[in-house]
Amino acid sequence: MRLDELHKGDRAEIVKIHADKALKDRLASFGVMRGEELTVKGCSIAKQTMEVEVGGTLLALRKEEAEKIEVQKL
Repeated sequence: MRLDELHKGDRAEIVKIHADKALKDRLASFGVMRGEELTVKGCSIAKQTMEVEVGGTLLALRKEEAEKIEVQKL
């Protein structure tokens, strides 16, 4: 399952990030890495952006970024 398929309030564990090294490094700097749990806090209309909380950090992800994050719903 991909992160962009989740809805507001859903919790999930990050399984894998399918991205190039630059994007993986940027996401890791915000705590988005394999094994971390996240909560979807909100989504824009048509899910073009998502607000997620990872380890106490709130961040916004574009749909293109969320599609590259594989998760397992909790």
